[in-house]
Amino acid sequence: MSSSESESYISEQDEIFEELEREVDQEEEEQQRMEADAEAEAAEAAADVEASTVDFDPELSDMKAIRERLETIIFVLGNFKVRRDEEHSRSEYIDLLKHDIAIYYGYCEYLVDLFLDLFSPDEAIAFFEASEKPRPLTIRVNTLRTRRKELAHTLINRGVNLDPLGAWSKVGLQIYDSGVSLGATPEYLAGHYMIQAAASFLPCIALDPKPGEKVLDMCAAPGGKTTYLSQLMKNTGVVIANDFNEKRIPALVANIHRMGASNTVVCNKDGRQLGEMTGGFNRVLIDAPCTGLGVISRDPSVKFDKSEKDILKSSHVQRELMLTAIDLVDSSKPGAVIVYSTCSVTVEENEAVVDYALARRDVKVVETGLPFGRPGLIRHRQRRFHPSIAQSVRVYPHAHNMDGFYVCKLVKISNKGSAIIAAAEEAKKKPQKAESKQSQPKEQERVPLILAPRVLEAKRAEAVKAKKDKGDKKPKRTGKARAWKGRKERKFQGKKDKKE
Repeated sequence: MSSSESESYISEQDEIFEELEREVDQEEEEQQRMEADAEAEAAEAAADVEASTVDFDPELSDMKAIRERLETIIFVLGNFKVRRDEEHSRSEYIDLLKHDIAIYYGYCEYLVDLFLDLFSPDEAIAFFEASEKPRPLTIRVNTLRTRRKELAHTLINRGVNLDPLGAWSKVGLQIYDSGVSLGATPEYLAGHYMIQAAASFLPCIALDPKPGEKVLDMCAAPGGKTTYLSQLMKNTGVVIANDFNEKRIPALVANIHRMGASNTVVCNKDGRQLGEMTGGFNRVLIDAPCTGLGVISRDPSVKFDKSEKDILKSSHVQRELMLTAIDLVDSSKPGAVIVYSTCSVTVEENEAVVDYALARRDVKVVETGLPFGRPGLIRHRQRRFHPSIAQSVRVYPHAHNMDGFYVCKLVKISNKGSAIIAAAEEAKKKPQKAESKQSQPKEQERVPLILAPRVLEAKRAEAVKAKKDKGDKKPKRTGKARAWKGRKERKFQGKKDKKE
């Protein structure tokens, strides 16, 4: 072997030994890394065991200890197979969770079960926490009287700290703090804005009324949504603002006048009886009366005051209102839209009501057009709902920082199954009979209305005149009155003949 070949061989052997040394070093590093990971996992497991230790003492009464136990149970349920205590089943953990929620947050047992059926345990806790705090204060700018930029500038000068509500609303302002009472400023009294929860903007946006249309707000008081509808319609067409509660009518009328909604007529009637009206509406809004289980922060009494009976009773009324609202819409007119909303998060008051209507009227659910919110439920426990209901929207306080709300938009396809529209069409086919003068006032009084001041004053003057005219005329004698007069005259004539 020559010297050059020998040097080449030695060089190759050196490279081989260096490669072997590198491989050994890599194996040692990998071994050290695996040992470190194992130690970290062991430490984490030990920490999990310590963190997942739950005191199952049912007599625990200290609120701080109960809060810590709630957090521990939620942690265990997040990975139950790994973190569980072998001595206790999942149902025992859930029962203890319900017990602690009822004590810590003050809910009745029925509502705890209801919310844990609706949410996962960790989300239920987030809902309960959010319901303990008030939602941000918001106002709606009345564009019939001013513009948002001008109003914001004026209120800022009065010491109000505010921001635009969001890109989804062109008329909302969120108030952080204020040095003045927002319900007593000159701008409020002049109708430049309405103090209104952000969630209650949503049904009006979904309804999307157009100028010149005929719109019904079935449950209108105190008037926030009614005046928003008038605003969207630019004070044209007509808005029928109905509310069943007579005691709430004055507030409704006051807000309508303050906000300058001159295209509005107020009606005090049970919404389920509005079928007596002729119908023919382009759009109907039903912000239905409900249990209020989405606005618990406003009224904490519902935590222990509401039961299954209350929810079922509310759902029954809501179903009747929904069918009446659909019947009042004419599918042949532009729009033919019904928007159903509640400030409750229960399935029985929301998806179940819509599903009931879909089975009984020729309507369909469409997209609400709202830029946020979770889709409506199409399954809940053993119940299944129409797939289109997923297009409705749910809003939650813990997810959207708004009141709990439900909004569903429906379009009427045809008047099939609509008793009101069918009766109106049948009446058109028959020759109209001339109505007598005496029957006309009764027909006009079928729906009690409270109109704008000018119309109201004219009606009062007309009533006074009619009463005066009636007093000037002598009443016609009935047959009995004439017979009685005849007998009296004959008796008097007989006495006169005897004297003679």
